[in-house]
Amino acid sequence: MATRLRLQRHGKKGKPFFHLVAADARAPRDGRFIEKVGTYNPNTNPATIEVNHDRALHWLQVGAEMSDTVRALLKYKGVVYHNHLLNGVRKGAMTEDEAQKRFEKWMGEKSAKVQAKVDALTSASDQEKAKQLQAEKEVNAAREAAQNAAEAEVAAAESAAAAEATADAAAEEAPAA
Repeated sequence: MATRLRLQRHGKKGKPFFHLVAADARAPRDGRFIEKVGTYNPNTNPATIEVNHDRALHWLQVGAEMSDTVRALLKYKGVVYHNHLLNGVRKGAMTEDEAQKRFEKWMGEKSAKVQAKVDALTSASDQEKAKQLQAEKEVNAAREAAQNAAEAEVAAAESAAAAEATADAAAEEAPAA
């Protein structure tokens, strides 16, 4: 049976969500599968990829082919590199300890890169929110200053009118000489 690691589409229209599955190559895209190996959510930034590393590695070692997208995802998660190192151990090119050290070093570097990207995205988002908040504060301050000026103008007009009224009343009450 020709086995293939590929994606099964789930989610709704415009919001795809995929399951990574091991399936018979003759089965339909979203049809029958042998085992679910992981998930892939391209809607987040960076995309969320969860893979059962051991099971994906098992399927690669028993000869399952990968679709192009699954190959890219498994390279990103290090499964293909781990398989490459284990093939080197099997051929006698290196020891298992050396292969494990290389893989752990690679995973550390990769996770640092991913974390740096996440941090950059969150800091950019925070800076954008801070700019929007500052602009909103400036607009509110200008609006409040205009409202205070209008209220002061109305109060000055009322006090001037009241002063005129008292002056007129005083002039009317004063006896004519």
